[in-house]
Amino acid sequence: MNKAFVKESDNDDDDDLGPETVKLPPGTKNYITTQGYQRLRDELAHLITVERPSIVQIVSWAASNGDRSENGDYLYGKKRLREIDRRMRFLTKRLEIAEVVDPAAQPNRDQVFFGATVVYSDRAGEEFRVTIVGVDEAEPLAGKISWISPVARALTKAREGDTVTLRTPAGIDELDILEVHYP
Repeated sequence: MNKAFVKESDNDDDDDLGPETVKLPPGTKNYITTQGYQRLRDELAHLITVERPSIVQIVSWAASNGDRSENGDYLYGKKRLREIDRRMRFLTKRLEIAEVVDPAAQPNRDQVFFGATVVYSDRAGEEFRVTIVGVDEAEPLAGKISWISPVARALTKAREGDTVTLRTPAGIDELDILEVHYP
């Protein structure tokens, strides 16, 4: 089918890879932990050496079967190749601008900075344990929050025993820092 009739372009926006992808604020560095950097490198290597060659083989086989216009394996394979290529470009760009930070080397271990694991309680007395990580490795449900998140920004530079103010759409909350530690 001619590209004039489908909503696709050759220059896909690499920064828009789904809801899980967070754009970096302008002028900031892409801070990432050593483990997060390695995870992105491993994903890129897997895409290059395993997934993409496998899909290329399927597309090649499907193309050899003749009519491509109604060949599901061919059409799906081409779509999957575009997705893989877009993800590979995104990962390559993110790894190029990554600034690896080793939390274990933090000299101010009593203060909250990138890589810190913090235990805090809110006004309701509910306790939370979060680790401040890079935007590409954040998993809020697993307690890993991005350093650009509102909670991380409120906690940054605080010490054990401090109370910080968190501004949210629901209002203002007070967070009591109970523990700060680094790996």
